[in-house]
Amino acid sequence: MPGDSRIGSEGPNQFARVRVSRLAARQFGRIAWRQLGALGVGKATISEWVAAAYLHRVLPGVYGVGHLAASFEADLAAALLYAGPGAALSHATATWWLKLSERRPITIDVTTPRRVASLNDIRVHDRRARERGWVRDLPATTVAETLLDVGAEAAIDELRYLVAQAEYRRLLDLDDIAAALGSGRRGSRRLRKALARHLPALARARSVLEIDFILFCERHRLPLPEANVVIEGVTVDALWRHARLVVELDGRDGHATPAQLERDRRRDLLLRRAGYTVLRYTWSQIHFDGATVASDLREALGQRGTPR
Repeated sequence: MPGDSRIGSEGPNQFARVRVSRLAARQFGRIAWRQLGALGVGKATISEWVAAAYLHRVLPGVYGVGHLAASFEADLAAALLYAGPGAALSHATATWWLKLSERRPITIDVTTPRRVASLNDIRVHDRRARERGWVRDLPATTVAETLLDVGAEAAIDELRYLVAQAEYRRLLDLDDIAAALGSGRRGSRRLRKALARHLPALARARSVLEIDFILFCERHRLPLPEANVVIEGVTVDALWRHARLVVELDGRDGHATPAQLERDRRRDLLLRRAGYTVLRYTWSQIHFDGATVASDLREALGQRGTPR
């Protein structure tokens, strides 16, 4: 950097440590070898700092500064530094970082215009430049680019959920997403299908089971409920206001504690006393006994027969 004096092999310099610490603080405690060189830190000094446990190697060419305090943000920053200049969080990792999904990824996805090998927990994608922006101090592919990348791998319903989140959070207009679709680009065909079957109700779902239930209602041609609505001071999974009907969903593990069961029963009683009908369905019922659940819902909603 202009104005920085070169630091050679004579040992660590306090001013250099200040510069390194300041940069690392903006990168969740991580720094790259090339950045140390740009700050005027020589190879011999880097070796001395490693020996003195001031620098800790976390990835090839990437170090933790001063400590190795673990955080997922630090892991993301390290992956980006490893991938090099121009890299961005992408694919499933970008959907989480952009808050389109609450599912934190196990493998970190990054896209870079450079030739970089993937590692065990880091998947490096192609070598083409992608549009990117800075989100909470880290670069990520834009919403449109992210949806296209995910569209090459994800199921249609998962992609529909991400599109609904993008619109709900006002991160990108649907027309802008459509305009970003390139002819022949991987993911374009599937993303077009997701846009054609856009379902805004998915945006309010907070769990996989809630997503499944909304799609279940669509598939059985039932009126779509509002998801995660607060009534009588409690948040319910699904609500049909006109019918004063509430559905609560129980996860697939079925390992509710006695305290959780007691809390659920108190909630159900409160809602019934307020004039709501409360139905409960399990994951297994939704997925393996759908016809019975659909019939039960139609009766509760005042519908008769099966829609054509």
